[in-house]
Amino acid sequence: MRRFTRLTNAFSKKLENHSLAVAMYFFHYNFCRVHGSLKKQTPAMAAGVADHAWTLEEMVELLEQEERAKIGTESNKRGPYKKSKSSD
Repeated sequence: MRRFTRLTNAFSKKLENHSLAVAMYFFHYNFCRVHGSLKKQTPAMAAGVADHAWTLEEMVELLEQEERAKIGTESNKRGPYKKSKSSD
């Protein structure tokens, strides 16, 4: 995974961005990618966590739902305005 290599253009500068990219990678690996050694199943299907192989569209929709829920609960208000002292 290129995010672990510092000398590439995919290097994560923030820990939060890196952890989210790794989470997306593992979600795709376990829920979307069909493995031949598991009799054409995903690891999530073999473990009984999922009943079908997820598509990328389903994965993106789940991420978008989570983002919409996050935006709806956060207050986007800024703090109180503080007047600066001017030397008039």
